[in-house]
Amino acid sequence: MASDMNDYFNKKKSEGSGGSNKSGGGSGGGPKGPQMPNIDFNLGGGKAGIAYFVIAMIILLVLAKPFTIIEEGQRGILSTNGKYQDQALLPGLHFIVPIIQKVYVVDTKVRIINYASKMESNTGASGILTKPAVTVLDKRSLPVSIELTVQYRLNSQFAAQTISNWGFSWEDKIINPVVRDVVRNVIGKYDAEALTQMRNELGAEIEAGIRKSVNGLQNAPAVLQSVQLRDILLPQKVKDQIERVQIAKQEVQKAEQDVQRVKQEALKRAAEAEGMAQKARIEAQGVADAVTIEADAKAKANILIAKSLTPNLLELEQLRVQGMFNDALRENKDAKIFLTPGGSTPNIWVDTKDVKKRTTAN
Repeated sequence: MASDMNDYFNKKKSEGSGGSNKSGGGSGGGPKGPQMPNIDFNLGGGKAGIAYFVIAMIILLVLAKPFTIIEEGQRGILSTNGKYQDQALLPGLHFIVPIIQKVYVVDTKVRIINYASKMESNTGASGILTKPAVTVLDKRSLPVSIELTVQYRLNSQFAAQTISNWGFSWEDKIINPVVRDVVRNVIGKYDAEALTQMRNELGAEIEAGIRKSVNGLQNAPAVLQSVQLRDILLPQKVKDQIERVQIAKQEVQKAEQDVQRVKQEALKRAAEAEGMAQKARIEAQGVADAVTIEADAKAKANILIAKSLTPNLLELEQLRVQGMFNDALRENKDAKIFLTPGGSTPNIWVDTKDVKKRTTAN
């Protein structure tokens, strides 16, 4: 088909050139009508070339990608002919010169490194790294493994300088060495047996050391969020020693508790005995006080009676008693009457009929 089209256009072209020669031979100034189709054909070919050029440029631009988009939580490091720009690109749309410029996107969100003795389920998740637990020596050169969780992020203000100085593997050059060095220095000051009892103090000391080391670097490449001491793994013989010490302490505490219980029981019995004695004293004192009160009352009564015995009262009492004896003699004439010395009224009489019956009058 293509060959037929070429033959057709070649035929038309030869016919046009032949007509032109004939006309030119008859009259040099005559019209050149047969040349018009050639003019239209050339114009059509030029427009097609422009269209092809525009399409090619569009394809080239799409493939070259003269722009980049930086998302939130990211920064762009612009490289021009291999040289990094001092200021990182902020989130948004940025245009670049293809081939000459290139943008490297870095993450500025919080990242996590878990130093663990076992592989964790979140390994491989975005922003989470897992590294072996930090194994160091204690004060007596016994091996101790420390499990930590470190949270940090790239300092977005100095992201370009950090990448320029430390490269894209800045975490392995900054965070990891600092963590291991600080843990080694802190744990090396203590015995393994004391580590489990100083968990909070060790965690605070390790975090302070890591924070100081990271913040002391030039341009503060990383921002430390937190450091959490998760576990302290001791050698088996140290664990056995700690267990024996704990058992001994528990036995001592139990013995002390038994002694305290015996003391408490003794104090309780002593308190009960003292209470009973105090009760007896109070009761005896109460009886004595009651007797004393009764004697005092009788004595006071006797004093009052003695003061009330006037001669007239005694004479009146004598007459009353005399009347009682007179009444008795009328009923029993055999009664014997005993008179008191001094001529007082009789105060005792005895019924002779019944010696068992006796009456006393005062």
